[in-house]
Amino acid sequence: MTTQQTLRRAVSCSGIGLHTGHKVNLRLTPAPANHGIRFKRLDLDGLEIPATVSNVAKMHYATGLAYDSASVNTVEHLLAALVGLGIDNVVVELSEAEVPIMDGSAASFVYLVHEAGVKQLTAVRRFLKVIRPISLSHGDKRIALYPSEHFKVTYSISFDHPLLRHQARTLRVTEQAFVDEIAPARTFGFLKDVELLRQKGLALGGSLDNAIVLGETGVLNNSLRFDDEFVRHKILDVIGDLALVGHPIIGHLVAHRGGHALHASFAQQILDDEESWRLMEAGEQPVPSRLASAVPVSDITATNEPGAFGPSPHPATVRLACAYRWRVSYSRGLS
Repeated sequence: MTTQQTLRRAVSCSGIGLHTGHKVNLRLTPAPANHGIRFKRLDLDGLEIPATVSNVAKMHYATGLAYDSASVNTVEHLLAALVGLGIDNVVVELSEAEVPIMDGSAASFVYLVHEAGVKQLTAVRRFLKVIRPISLSHGDKRIALYPSEHFKVTYSISFDHPLLRHQARTLRVTEQAFVDEIAPARTFGFLKDVELLRQKGLALGGSLDNAIVLGETGVLNNSLRFDDEFVRHKILDVIGDLALVGHPIIGHLVAHRGGHALHASFAQQILDDEESWRLMEAGEQPVPSRLASAVPVSDITATNEPGAFGPSPHPATVRLACAYRWRVSYSRGLS
C-alpha cells in the first residue's frame, strides 16, 4: 500500500515572474490528506485555486489556473516538481499572480521540497491506471496514453530552426529519473519572438538567467545542461500539466509537437474517458480490457542518441548544481 504525502515543514523562496516581470514570494506549506495541491493568493485575502483541470484558464506560453476572482499563471514547473517527488497535498502561497520562474527549470523547486522534507500521511494514494488507449490530435500535434505497468513518457519535438529540427526521448519517470534527467531542463524560446512577446505583455521577466534563447545560428547562453535539453523540458512541461488530472498516472504517454494547450485539453479528455482507466491502489490489478493495447510501433519515434550540443552532464553534477549553484533563498517554517 502506498500512502499520500505532504511536506514535513514549510519552505519559501522568491524570484521573478517570467511573464509579469514582478518579484514573487512563494511559500510551500504542509496540507492534510485528500487536500490536493492548491495555490493561495495572499495578495487577494487568501483566495485559493485548486490545481485541477476544471480550473484551467489562460494558456499563453504557460499554464494558468483561475477560480472565482483569483488566478495564477506559469504553474507547470512547480507542479511537475511536486508530482515528480510524490507530493500529493500542499498549499502554495503566493504574493503575486505568477509562480516565479527561478532558473527556468524545476530544479529550484526540487531543492525546496528536499529542504522541507516529506511526511507520510495515513490516507491511501490512488493511481489512475490506463487500461485502453486515449488519444487526441490537433493538426500535426498529437498526444496519447497507452496501457503500461509504469509511468513512461515518449516525447518528440520539431522546430523550423537549424539547431532544433528534431529531438526525441523516452523515459520511465521515477523520482530519481525526474531529479537527474528532467528537473534541470530549462524553458527555451527564440530570439526572433522576444520583441513580439513583450509587445503582448509576455516574457517581461525573461532573460538568459531563466531561459535558453536560440538565435539564428546558435544558443545565446553559454552552454546547455543536456545535449537534448529542449525535449527534456517538454517532458517536464507535460508532467506538470498532467498533474491537473489529480492522480498519479500509470501509463505510457506519447506526444509529438505538443504544448500547454494540447496537454491541458488531453488532461480533460483523460478524465472524460472514464472507460479507459481505473483508479486503484499500488499493486492492485485492473479488470482486463479486450481493447487494451500496447503502444503502436508507428507512434514511437523517440531516440536517445547524442545531439549536436555535446555529451550530457553526469547526474551527480546536476544534483550538485540543484543544491548549490542555482540561487534559491529559502526559510524553514514549522510543520
